[in-house]
Amino acid sequence: MKPEDLPGKSMGAVQARDKETWLALFEDDAVVEDPVGGHPMLDPEGKGQRGKEAIGKFYDLFSSSGATMNFEIHHLVGCGTEAACLVTMTSTMPDGTSHAQKLLNVYKMSPAGKIASLRSFWN
Repeated sequence: MKPEDLPGKSMGAVQARDKETWLALFEDDAVVEDPVGGHPMLDPEGKGQRGKEAIGKFYDLFSSSGATMNFEIHHLVGCGTEAACLVTMTSTMPDGTSHAQKLLNVYKMSPAGKIASLRSFWN
């Protein structure tokens, strides 16, 4: 696996609402900062989610709204063990309303080919 493979696999699992497949992409001690710097609901302390248990709870939190999430990758660059991509995420709520958000995601791959860290920049 190459670092450039991680964004599509990660976002594909979220889009499919497949928590187990998404979690399996991460190292046991991985860190997710989504968004970097924190968020009042998702990460009030701004420290990110550390370890699979915390990452799983984060998944439950962001998926609890019932929204579907679709991703469009506009640009993807891999360098060394990392990949960065510019993405539009469109969330559609159960009532049909939707919201598009631009993201810059940076994935770091572990020696085992899993996600060691995911940093998502958005506001």
